[in-house]
Amino acid sequence: MDTKELLKKVRKIEIKTRRLSDHIFGGEYHSTFKGRGMTFSEVRQYQFGDDVRSIDWNVTARYNEPFVKVFEEERELTMMLMVDVSGSELFGTTNQFKKGIITEISATLAFSALQNNDKVGLILFSDEIELFIPPKKGKSHVLRIIRELLEFKPRSNRTNIAEALKYLSNVLKKRAIVFVLSDFMADDYERTLKITGNKHDVTGIRVYDEREEHIPNLGMVQMEDAETGAVSLINTQSKKVRAAYGAYHKERVEYFKETFTKSGCGILSCRVDESYVKKLLGYFKRRG
Repeated sequence: MDTKELLKKVRKIEIKTRRLSDHIFGGEYHSTFKGRGMTFSEVRQYQFGDDVRSIDWNVTARYNEPFVKVFEEERELTMMLMVDVSGSELFGTTNQFKKGIITEISATLAFSALQNNDKVGLILFSDEIELFIPPKKGKSHVLRIIRELLEFKPRSNRTNIAEALKYLSNVLKKRAIVFVLSDFMADDYERTLKITGNKHDVTGIRVYDEREEHIPNLGMVQMEDAETGAVSLINTQSKKVRAAYGAYHKERVEYFKETFTKSGCGILSCRVDESYVKKLLGYFKRRG
């Protein structure tokens, strides 16, 4: 993709997702994700009805009249987007690939954070950490994140969610809002997720295609594993083969749901041909 085409795609995604974040998600995001607590703002003269527990006795003694401490919510938060860039994300049988939907959801979340003056960072992962962009504020920073989501070419096609979560814990010391975007066709991340969920506010967003749930009866079909590159001749006429594939997919989905729920993390599933807008808005409203 040349620079002109890339900038055109970035601009297109910016227009679409920023409109969503400005008009729909901004308020929902603000009410869903609270600040880290209350921080001191100022002192002012005591007014009738003020809580006597908030009286600043040092200032009161100095001026010989009551003054109270005023606190406000510490709003500044950090959002970290953790995006799976393994080979299986380059799949889609309807309008676009899973990668395209993941990019749009990520951009919408990033602009929602921007609107609330929060920092946004990005981790792109496969079975290794492909890219880390430290959290920062600003429109130019968000646009850089979108460019990377569109243009980045991973070194590996495989997936390791546990390694990505370990890396997150190492680079982020303070509590953050974390969105993990993947198809979650992986396992063995339960222990790491539990540790991460105790420290951060984590939500798993599963993006999938309906054709991944069941194999249609198409006769003998040559299939390639998007992550390993292995090519096999599959007899899709076989009910046993189709049932085994369906069971495997269901097992991965159940693992995702159970693992995130047990770890106290949020979950959201979005099919590529569904409206992620409704899904996100519904999730924010349930949590708000």
